[in-house]
Amino acid sequence: MPGFADLFAGLPVAALVLDEAGCVTHANGAAELLLNLSDRAMRGLSLEQIISLPPGYADQRDGRAFASYDCELQLKRGGRLRVDFHDSPAAHGSAWRIVMLYGLRGGHAMPQAAGARAAIGAAAMLGHEIKNPLSGIRGAAQLLSGDVDDRPVLTDLIIAEVDRIAALIDRMQDFTDDRPRELVTQNIYPVLAHAVQLASAGFARGVTIEERFDPSLPPVRIDRDAFVQVMVNLLKNAAEALDKVDAPRIILGTAYRHGMSHAIGSGRRAVPIELTVTDNGPGAPADIAGHLFEPFVSGKREGRGFGLPMVEKLVGEMGGLVRYAREGYPPMTVFRIHLPRA
Repeated sequence: MPGFADLFAGLPVAALVLDEAGCVTHANGAAELLLNLSDRAMRGLSLEQIISLPPGYADQRDGRAFASYDCELQLKRGGRLRVDFHDSPAAHGSAWRIVMLYGLRGGHAMPQAAGARAAIGAAAMLGHEIKNPLSGIRGAAQLLSGDVDDRPVLTDLIIAEVDRIAALIDRMQDFTDDRPRELVTQNIYPVLAHAVQLASAGFARGVTIEERFDPSLPPVRIDRDAFVQVMVNLLKNAAEALDKVDAPRIILGTAYRHGMSHAIGSGRRAVPIELTVTDNGPGAPADIAGHLFEPFVSGKREGRGFGLPMVEKLVGEMGGLVRYAREGYPPMTVFRIHLPRA
């Protein structure tokens, strides 16, 4: 039977235990994931050294619980979070407290109701995407039924729009493919070099791709094809964001983050291999920044909103996690991936 430490580590909600001085004594795996800090790094820090405090929190009365819903908090290391924030005494009469953070951003845990709304929204968007080409097909068919001279043009239109619907459905089916990935031990750098070569020869031609690598990085266990797809999607996303930027630049970085882990079931899995794709573009529009990993969400006029959800799916199938942030000054767009070492 699992002990308390195992149960705490396996909670699907980010949880922090604060001592009587308001300093962190324990952080579970979900908190490490949400806040991008290890349990070891957070111990001894006050809550406001990790995140900004929600309005009214400093004025709470001793012994009383506190809650703030759908609030935006600033990470002290950069980036923002939208969360439901709950603080309550660890036990009656105790000065120790438990803080629970229910993440509301794409790529983090969402309350069930919010997840259901996202699924309904995705279904509605799928219907919208399919209705557009169907409307064109119907119009072309109506014209073909009359006496027209440009039949080849209309038949080409019908074929193109039917192909577009088929491609859309194929992409949706990719999300339902739950076959396990064949993970093998790999040196990550030849795979990264291949992805960069593909980008530089095509969509990222003319964009500076700077490498900031940790040469001592240990091997990882990945599905090579899935990992290449992840990197190509992220590099393409970055290159398209730099379309109207002077001196466009993408920074590809790797690092080893000691102690980084997140919860899997009732245990914890170490994910210390960090890979970052950073660009000096404008970032995602504020109204969709929290939903980038949901299907059909895109800030690009011609975007279909499949690239980042597929990135999240593939990274998750390799035992890792991915998140989006705006960091630094001037702010830059960062997609951060954590993967388990071999």
